[in-house]
Amino acid sequence: MPKKDKFYRHALEELQLELAGLNQWLLGGGRRLMVILEGRDAAGKGGTIKAITQSMDTGGYRIAALHKPNDIESTQWYFQRYVQHLPSAGEVVLFDRSWYNRAVVEPAMGFCTKAQYKAFMAAVPAFEKLLTDDGIILLKYWLAVDQEEQEERFAERATNPLKHWKLSPNDLASREKYAEMGRLRDVMIERTHRPHAPWFVVDFNDQKRGRINLIRHLLEQIPRHDEAIPIVKLPKLKGKLKNEHVTSKALWVPDTCGD
Repeated sequence: MPKKDKFYRHALEELQLELAGLNQWLLGGGRRLMVILEGRDAAGKGGTIKAITQSMDTGGYRIAALHKPNDIESTQWYFQRYVQHLPSAGEVVLFDRSWYNRAVVEPAMGFCTKAQYKAFMAAVPAFEKLLTDDGIILLKYWLAVDQEEQEERFAERATNPLKHWKLSPNDLASREKYAEMGRLRDVMIERTHRPHAPWFVVDFNDQKRGRINLIRHLLEQIPRHDEAIPIVKLPKLKGKLKNEHVTSKALWVPDTCGD
């Protein structure tokens, strides 16, 4: 295994132990954590979420990756469909994109009006202040990737049948909007960066380094998360260990793996 990959695996294992402690800290105190991951298409949001949650208690986190609003949702208050995904006591919710679609993607692609964009930019700081005043810990990350690297990732998706699903028509259309999205991103950060909800930018031209740096930073932002993970001592079983004997009414799946 290359030295770089060994470093990544070792660093990630150590961080996942800390994330498990974070899980315990949230559960133990009924605390709420929300992490927003924004960035260009193919920046690495999904892979980062998998790395964060890989060793977490499945009951302690949720992933919010909302699709295009339906006809009913389109008539609602813009934040309404996001509110139902906010964390409950003891939870961390990770947003794979968020309400900030309206700050970058939607205006760049013509999916919202200028009035809708203007109203959102005016409302979002107050909306996030309500969340943090209520005790939610809010972390916002922009995953930065250069256009050359983004194009390489798009090319890989185009030629890899296991990744075709990641390449949407919107992804293809956004390739011509790189500069425009960068301008909108800067306006978004300048107008929505607040002490209670700051923006953090992470270099994701190298996705593995980006994941390690983001997770380390995330853990550093939590006031205290070094909860001891309880060690379970298994009592000794009585008698001999038994084999699995299933009723003959069940059908066994053939073993096709060979020796």
